[in-house]
Amino acid sequence: MTGVTEKSIIIPADHMSNIFGQFDENIKKIEKHLSVSIVSRGDAVKLIGSEASVDAASRVMEQLLELSIRGNYINEQSINYTISLALKNMENAVVEIDRDIICHTIGGKPIKPKTLGQKKYVDRIRNDMITFGIGPAGTGKTYLAMAMAITAFKNNEVRRIIMTRPAIEAGEKLGFLPGDMQSKVDPYLRPLYDALYEIMGPESFARNSEKGLIEVAPLAYMRGRTLDNSFIILDEAQNTTSAQMKMFLTRIGFGSKVVVTGDLTQKDLAVGVRSGLEVAAKVLAKVDGISFCTLTSTDVVRHPLVQKIVKAYESYEKRVSRRNSKE
Repeated sequence: MTGVTEKSIIIPADHMSNIFGQFDENIKKIEKHLSVSIVSRGDAVKLIGSEASVDAASRVMEQLLELSIRGNYINEQSINYTISLALKNMENAVVEIDRDIICHTIGGKPIKPKTLGQKKYVDRIRNDMITFGIGPAGTGKTYLAMAMAITAFKNNEVRRIIMTRPAIEAGEKLGFLPGDMQSKVDPYLRPLYDALYEIMGPESFARNSEKGLIEVAPLAYMRGRTLDNSFIILDEAQNTTSAQMKMFLTRIGFGSKVVVTGDLTQKDLAVGVRSGLEVAAKVLAKVDGISFCTLTSTDVVRHPLVQKIVKAYESYEKRVSRRNSKE
């Protein structure tokens, strides 16, 4: 048959199941998206298709093998992202991203960026005093910022970690919660605690928290303070007012680093109240030392269905926006 190319790649047996996936689901995805046939005989994997398709598929397989050798579990997100970069002739970036290990969880799992957008975000945090990470759910905005904060703390680059978020009801009326003030605000801060426990461990967190070296508090607690030599994370910043955002940003002292995260599509503010994150993006866009990193649906690293949900909502909101602009 004319126009058909074949190429063989050797995949060591101990990496075969990781790369192929359960019931060969990973290979089926590569075959479908890159229009190739893949046949394995022992440790030899034969790729059959057009020259361009075989070329792209072989590069994808080589990158997946490198990821597997580096100890990564090859999941659907890894496959999808490697294929998408291969279609742009950028698949080598996958392994380059994988080399950037920020730190390890208490269980020894390495924390690292998984997409180009996340790598750019991490680099901005390293290089700039204030970084805004704006993007949809599942893009690792808070988790990566937390990893960077804990790394800076362990390396004695900062003396304290301060994490805050506005205590605002997400559409529900919670009423009067029982307990002291901390008990009342803890539900709003739970996602921050969860990330801290996973990366630092509950014992280390409790020990440093008692010493006042790690603080998790609602945004209102920041008023009137000056935060020196601290790594400060403002999470869910889309739910700040413009006044709250200004108050927070003017708390920053010497030797501090700040990360502000938020998703402008999930605001829980009252109708007519403009988000402080939205205002800051316009007011501070050209200020030196402040960077804005926008993550998109392609940077979602949760279950692939989350990426589809984010894309569906993005498409819907664009249609609604176009319709409203015509009226």
